[in-house]
Amino acid sequence: MTTAAQPLPTREVRATGVHLSTLGFGAAVIGNLFRAVDDATARGAVDAAWDAGIRYFDTAPHYGLGLSERRLGEALRERPRDECVVSSKVGRLLRPREVPLERDDDGFDVPGDVGRVRDYSRDGVLRSIEETLQRTGLDRIDVVYVHDPDAPEELDQTIAEALPALVELREQGVVGAVGAGMNHSAPLARVLRETDADLVMLAGRYTLLEQGALDDVLPAAAELGKAVVAVGVFNSGLLARQEVPDDANWNYEQAPAELLARARRLAALCAEHGTTLPAAAVAFALAHPAVVGTVLGMRNADQVVRNAGLLSEEPAGGWPALWDDLAARGLLRR
Repeated sequence: MTTAAQPLPTREVRATGVHLSTLGFGAAVIGNLFRAVDDATARGAVDAAWDAGIRYFDTAPHYGLGLSERRLGEALRERPRDECVVSSKVGRLLRPREVPLERDDDGFDVPGDVGRVRDYSRDGVLRSIEETLQRTGLDRIDVVYVHDPDAPEELDQTIAEALPALVELREQGVVGAVGAGMNHSAPLARVLRETDADLVMLAGRYTLLEQGALDDVLPAAAELGKAVVAVGVFNSGLLARQEVPDDANWNYEQAPAELLARARRLAALCAEHGTTLPAAAVAFALAHPAVVGTVLGMRNADQVVRNAGLLSEEPAGGWPALWDDLAARGLLRR
């Protein structure tokens, strides 16, 4: 029998009343991202996250064609609803395929009888939220992001239709906070500047290896009093371990030699300061004043324990001393 930890510290999103724990549970992996996870392991991961003090849980219809939402909802249904924050996403409706596939063709180990239909219209947003509520069985979704409006026309429709629809739902009290999530920082700066979005989820563009978001979305958030949730802080694996393997991934592909070498230099300096590369990757993202939290994928209870433990790996001299050292050596932007 484990003893649950105290809830992790939280940060408020804008003035919405929505408070995110600094570390969030990324539920893509319990939607069978890349490989299957059984129901018991998925449930154990969510339970372990709660016991570790994590109170922010992020999912999406895209993750396992609804499997992630169903598993997360089942695991949280008996928890005190007011003690946690759940986010999901709109922009991909799940519809039966005219020609079913044996397995999903978009990274998830699930049957391919259902496909994703991109829809950033007002009606698409409303249908997506209704279907997410049905899959999760929860009474509400606290935070809703528009998911990956990557094409120019999708971003335009997000700004013109999807986000105004979400803002309307927020004003009605249906959801608590609204925004968009992408792997690109400049479009998210547009979202913050051109809509009444509260926050954005930025994947992979503000890490120990990449700080391009300092040129656009982070200053926009700081200027407007809005928030950023930094995800992909391990750059899809390259920063996830102190010992960087030769086959480490970066941006979902094999990392090039120069980035492997850079990650190993970062790891060596982290060790000199008495911490580890993954702990520094998390702490670096959280150090920016516009960042309210980070989300890590957690496939099982052991990964939850490991990830939660990263928050306590502060170097003896403090994080600013490490950032200064990395900057002095040309490994980090000042």
